[in-house]
This record gives sequence, structure tokens and C-alpha cells, in this order.
Amino acid sequence: MEETIKTIISLQSGEKATRLMQEHNKLSFIVSKSSNKIEIKNEIERLFNVKVDKINIINKVRGERVAIVKLKPGNSAMDLATKLGAV
Repeated sequence: MEETIKTIISLQSGEKATRLMQEHNKLSFIVSKSSNKIEIKNEIERLFNVKVDKINIINKVRGERVAIVKLKPGNSAMDLATKLGAV
């Protein structure tokens, strides 16, 4: 069965995103404009087999919507980013 991705557009990488991964166990995703925190949480947990602790959403001036996802202890943001090829 094919898994459909409705909410997550891409994983952000860069200096700030890497620092969030290393210091705070957080990942940054660009998400669809119509998504909410519950949809984002459910999709990340389903796709990547991790547990989400908290989500903050930022609406950028350029029109992007960014979800900062904090993973629960025992789930490594760096390991997940490495599996996804972002680091």
C-alpha cells in the first residue's frame, strides 16, 4: 500500500536547522498552508516511526509555512535527518 503525503513538503536543511537538530532535538519541515498541528504530528509519526513532543508553526513572509517539530526523548532528530539525507 502506497503512503500518501498530504502535509509535508520538504525537510529544511541549513545552519539554523542543523543547530536545532543538535541542540534541541528539533526538525524543520516546510508544510502545506492548509495543514494543522494534528495533521503534521500524525503524518510525521506515521511516515518516520518517531514520537512527536511538540510542534510550532511559523508563517514566513514569503508565503511558506514552516513546522518546527520537537521529538520526544529516545527519538533522535539527527538520526532521522541522516536517514532522509539532509545531513
